[in-house]
Amino acid sequence: MGIPVKSIVIIIFVSVFEDTGSYGAYRVSKFRGWNVRETHCSSGVQPSFLKHCTKSTETSIFHYTNNNRFLVNAAAEQPLESEPKNVLNSAKDALDAFYRFSRPHTVIGTALSIVSVSLLAVEKLSDFSPLFFAGMLEAVVAALLMNIYIVGLNQLYDIDIDKVNKPYLPLASGEYSVQTGVMIVASFAILSFGLGWIVGSWPLFWALFISFILGTAYSIDVPLLRWKRFALVAAMCILAVRAVIVQLAFFLHMQTHVFKRPASFSRPLIFATAFMSFFSVVIALFKDIPDIDGDRIFGIRSFTVRLGQKRVFWICIALLEIAYTVALLVGASSGFLWSKVVTYEEGIEYPLNNANDVVWCGDG
Repeated sequence: MGIPVKSIVIIIFVSVFEDTGSYGAYRVSKFRGWNVRETHCSSGVQPSFLKHCTKSTETSIFHYTNNNRFLVNAAAEQPLESEPKNVLNSAKDALDAFYRFSRPHTVIGTALSIVSVSLLAVEKLSDFSPLFFAGMLEAVVAALLMNIYIVGLNQLYDIDIDKVNKPYLPLASGEYSVQTGVMIVASFAILSFGLGWIVGSWPLFWALFISFILGTAYSIDVPLLRWKRFALVAAMCILAVRAVIVQLAFFLHMQTHVFKRPASFSRPLIFATAFMSFFSVVIALFKDIPDIDGDRIFGIRSFTVRLGQKRVFWICIALLEIAYTVALLVGASSGFLWSKVVTYEEGIEYPLNNANDVVWCGDG
């Protein structure tokens, strides 16, 4: 009988003693849909046995012979491997998975926050120099590396929750293994600290270190930690990073390390910190609204779980109204003409846009 084209021929050598028979033992992994056939190579006789394997188990087959080798034909009824993917498609898939793993909305928010607070350190037009842009870039890159560590660590400890709330994330969907996630998270933490150390800015390094501590305590599931389980503590973690560390530490990085000026807290910086305090509370509350199902199942006592989605939503709207109203009042009282003009325009447009948003949300 001829050997099929797709057959896999495995030559198994078995040691035997001369002039004596011996038992040659070999192991055959049985896969569903495979026909395993044994023949004597030297005698050319018909197969001594024909076995059809139906389970993914492993067995030992013993055969008495004087021959010194066996020929085993594994005729695969189905191809062993799928055809290799196109390299370009594989690269796109890898980039897409990492894009989702990095939680791009947090990356964008972090970058914009650092750029904004860096601009607060500018006192004159000549401050816009290559030194300024280099210092700002150092801060942005180091912070983004730490940001990916924090969101990645959270995903590692939230795999089961994310299978309910965010099944599209790479760890929850199975695109990334846990080992891959650990490697990415550890690598980005090391790179972030390494860059902070090389730059030599203590405000930047301490910003990274405190973010690392709070981000780890927020997610890691060990006694006394995993602070995300407690609504108030979780909100305080987010407020500390977004409202305090990002504003003060990165401002001091630009002020003392880049511009070599003495540390000082300007009125715009104080206002930005106060505004972001309101905004950070909104972030902490809003982010849990769509996650109520998984949080309830796995015992995460968020404000949304305790108070309900609708109530938390309107609390967030009220906080945003307060924050933007105060911002408009501060802008209107500014001594700079351009600030008053911008405030006036925003004061007209914002209530109209916000009213439309509220009506739409209420109807929904």
